This record gives sequence, C-alpha cells and structure tokens, in this order.
Amino acid sequence: MGAKLKVAGWISLGAFAGALATVQFGAIARSGSIGSLPLEELQQFAAVFGMIKSDYVEPVDEKKLINDAIGGMVSGLDPHSQFFDRKSFREFREGTSGRFVGVGIEIGMEDGLVRVVSPIEGSPAFRAGLKSGDLITRIDDTMVKGLTMDQAVKRMRGEPNTRVVLTVFRKSENRTFPVTIVREEIRVQSVRGRVVEPGYAWIRISQFQDRTVEDFVRKVEEVYKQEPNLKGMVLDLRNDPGGLLEGAVAVAAAFLPDDKVVVTTNGQLPESRATFKASPEFYVRRGGADPLRRLPEALERVPLVVLVNEGSASASEIVAGALQDHKRAVIMGAQTFGKGSVQTVRQLGPDTALKITTARYYTPAGRSIQASGITPDVLLDETAEGNLFSALRVREADLDKHISSGQGAEQRDAAREKAREEARKRLEAEAARSGNTPRLPEFGTADDFQLQQALNRLKGKPVVVSKAATPERKPESTTN
Repeated sequence: MGAKLKVAGWISLGAFAGALATVQFGAIARSGSIGSLPLEELQQFAAVFGMIKSDYVEPVDEKKLINDAIGGMVSGLDPHSQFFDRKSFREFREGTSGRFVGVGIEIGMEDGLVRVVSPIEGSPAFRAGLKSGDLITRIDDTMVKGLTMDQAVKRMRGEPNTRVVLTVFRKSENRTFPVTIVREEIRVQSVRGRVVEPGYAWIRISQFQDRTVEDFVRKVEEVYKQEPNLKGMVLDLRNDPGGLLEGAVAVAAAFLPDDKVVVTTNGQLPESRATFKASPEFYVRRGGADPLRRLPEALERVPLVVLVNEGSASASEIVAGALQDHKRAVIMGAQTFGKGSVQTVRQLGPDTALKITTARYYTPAGRSIQASGITPDVLLDETAEGNLFSALRVREADLDKHISSGQGAEQRDAAREKAREEARKRLEAEAARSGNTPRLPEFGTADDFQLQQALNRLKGKPVVVSKAATPERKPESTTN
C-alpha cells in the first residue's frame, strides 16, 4: 500500500503543475454586463441559503456559504477557472510573483521524506549549508513521514524573521543533524542555465513569472560572456506549467525577428481577440524598458533545440508552438500537456478575485493547442531504457470539464488510459520489490538523457529517437 500511495502522490503533483494557467491580468469586473437574471433559480438559491442557515446541525458562517457557492459555480466551468478567496488569492499572487517567505529550497519527495533538490542561491537554506540530496525528516517537532508535499511546504513557510528547525539526514555523511533557519522573503529563480560544454549552452525556464524575462536575459548574457561563439543552445521547457502570457511572448521574441506573430487569442469579448507579435509593445509593461535590447544579436540565429514533455503547458506551449511554426527551433521530447486556453484575473475586492477562461490561443499557423498539445519534431524517451513516468502524467484531455479545441471533437484516449494503468502497476511493483520508487535524473545533469540527445542534434550526431511514443501528428523521422 505504501508504494501505491507514493506513486499516486507523484501523479497528483504532476496534475496540479500541469493545470497552472497562462494568465493575463484584467481590470475589476465590469458592471452592466449581468443582463437578465434567472429569477426562479435565484429564488431557489435564496431558499437553500435560508434552509442551511436555519436547519443545519450547527451554525454556518454566511460568508463561507457565499464563497463556497461562487466557487462551485466557477469550478463547474472548466479545470482552470477559479474563485480566489483571501487565502487562495494570496497564494496565487505569490506563485506569479515568484516571491514568498520561507527557507529557500526546491524540494521533491523521496520515501515519504522531503528531498532537497536544490537550495536557492543566496537563500537562508543556502547560507545554512543545505545541499542537494539532503533529506528533511522533521520540521520543528513534526515528523515529515505522513505529510504531503503541500503540508510540508506550509510548515516551512511562515512570517519573516521567524525560526524553523529542520532535521536533516545527509546520505553522503550518514548522519542526522538539526539546522535552525530564519525565514525571509525568497525570490524564486525561474531561469537556470550554463555552458554545458564548449560551444553549447542549456537554458531552463521552470515557470513564467513576473521576473522571468529579466532572469532569462541575465542568464543569456552570462552564457555569451563565457562563450561568445556559441554553436547551439537548448531551451528546456520540460515540466514548465506556464504562467504569464507576456513572459511567453517575450521569450519567443528573443529568438524571432521583429513583428513575427507569436500567438493569437480568440474569445467572446472583443479584447480577447488579439494577435501578439515579437515586438516590445506586446510584452513590455507600461513605462518599462525593453529587456531584450540587451541580448546579443547572435541569439536570433544560434541553432536552437527546445525540450518539452507532458508537463510543458500553457505559456511554455506558446513558446514551443511559435518557434516550431516559424521553423526557428527543433522541438524535441514528448507531446505537451495541451492547455490552450487563456485565463484573465479580475479583482473583485481588495482580497478576492476571479480567474476565468476568456480565450483559446492559437499558434502562428492557426493551430489550437487545447486538449491536443504540441507534437515534437523529434520524439524522445525519458531515459536510454525507455519511459518511466510519461504514461502516468495527466494531460489536459484527461481533465474533467476541459474545453474543446474548437477545431474538432476530441475523444477520450482509451489507449492512453490503459497505458497509464499498466505503467502505474509496473512502478508499484518495482517500488514494492526494491523499497524505493524509481525517479528520473535531475534536468541539466550529465545523466539527463534527453538533454544529451538535444546536444547530439545540435552537433549533427545521431539521436536515439523514441520507439514507443505515439504522437497525435507525424513527427520528423530523421535520427540526426
């Protein structure tokens, strides 16, 4: 049973990540757009509200009842529309700003414990000496075993200048020790990268946040300073769940000539029907300077491979689709998540807001990504031995109430559901046999099989293409 729960928890995390939105921020909800109201249904609502207030077994908070009713109304639309109460709106803003108060570590789960994937440079955890691979066994007086990842994260976050004691097991030293850390505001680095070998660079974007474009420009500048004669670049968008639309437009624009179409959107409102191009007016915020001006001109010509997988969603699909349609990059990896809708956040009050789906987006060639995703030019397995987790990952078409592509009827993929169940059973059997759930190598390391294939492609060397993947459109057949 333990092994089964570990695998199931991993799947749930992937589903949540893949469901993050491509977001635009809109004005306060407009008045005068209500139109005629269904009087009979509103009377029923008022009657139910009154019955709950008078007849329920214990008193119920009126505000909670109203918020729950609004939340239910919105959640019935599609998987990405959402009503934000005070708490969820604060968490959403933290997610898009890339700022929160905590200790400063990227984490995963391993054998029921919190595993430090990487301390964020300059953070309290970094200064305290936490290392990649450390296992956190206790947070203050609470054992980590039995906590979900969300529960563990909430215990490590808190108010600025408060203390948290983490009990750490370091495998390499075979010892357990406590670390006292003072929480502070953390700014998440959504962009990583480096020169991986002479002439070739790897840039990874993990999410499109407020400062992603600035961080991307800074990282590219560092790469070109170290390697002025760059021969090729890998843009890694694997497991990037999306984020801000303007950030996606800017990153695509960094590799495209001016005025090339990056993405178009179409919805019910006139303002939702728009075309976004690779020009500053489409991604620079009012009063701001164009950060892309600092980029070397060579970036528009450097040979480029974009890595994607089933966790690449929304804003990352916009980037991949634009670069694919303009034949600016070779897309490699696995079929993407398929979230081709745009959500607009309209603030309702000081602490509440509505995130509502307002448009579908389309690639420059007019393809809807909704419920289908981007098919790579070259399909890759996750490892040299094949795919460990790809069949398990949930995609947009698997979500209840997902909207259609608008370009034809989608049907539930019975073969994919069967493959997911078979993969789940294999992983559970392996976990039961060995006591450990298999996990993939960290992105960007020497053991990253897909990155090595991308580098091979840039060098003109043979590429080990997938023999198991079944794309929704025919990919490139070459192995070079």
